Amino acid sequence: MQETEAKPIRILGISGSPRNMATDYLVQEALKIAKEKYGAETEYFSAKGKKLNFCIHCDFCIRKKEGCIHKDDIAAELYDKMIWADAWIIGTPVYQGTISAQTKTIMDRCRAVVARDPKVFLNKVGMGIADGGDRIGGQEPAIQTIHTFYIINEMIPVGGGSFGANLGGTFWSKDKGAEGVSEDSEGMRSLRRTLKKLIQTAQLVKRADASEEPQTPAPEISGEAHKQ
Repeated sequence: MQETEAKPIRILGISGSPRNMATDYLVQEALKIAKEKYGAETEYFSAKGKKLNFCIHCDFCIRKKEGCIHKDDIAAELYDKMIWADAWIIGTPVYQGTISAQTKTIMDRCRAVVARDPKVFLNKVGMGIADGGDRIGGQEPAIQTIHTFYIINEMIPVGGGSFGANLGGTFWSKDKGAEGVSEDSEGMRSLRRTLKKLIQTAQLVKRADASEEPQTPAPEISGEAHKQ
């Protein structure tokens, strides 16, 4: 049997920053590397300038199974991309030692997608990127929060491995925005290592899915056959 050519990994990049600065640059840089080096297909969503309503736990999504009661930019632009992607990159600036409010809102609002199909994100692969004005200011706790979100939604979180990229892409901007993080050589190293792990894991998942051949139902036995 001739093997079919592997389809490109589809990656969604999400920037949870309200400003078009360091986080947006990093997520787009990761998508650029994924596309140019690994041949990935990419989509991008930035929180900057978007209408993002908080989840109010109204349970509309549970009762109706029709998505979210809020018809904002998350519903209009992001939900379909989340379903489309094999892998996600969520980037956040560090606010008060953890993720931004915009990042948290995006995560909370995923409840509406999962309420309609509880397995919709099953085995999608996810990585985190966090940047802060201090070298050690909450980047790893922020990525841990992103990983927790992935686990709750039955996704597969990945880091870049020991010695420099433990949980994901961590950056020190020195409060210089995109210029600052682009000059952080250790941060860029952690991003590249984590992105490689993301691609490798997503490829493994795709191969595993492709190897699962559908079950062939047993032939029905007619009434006449029973009489023989």
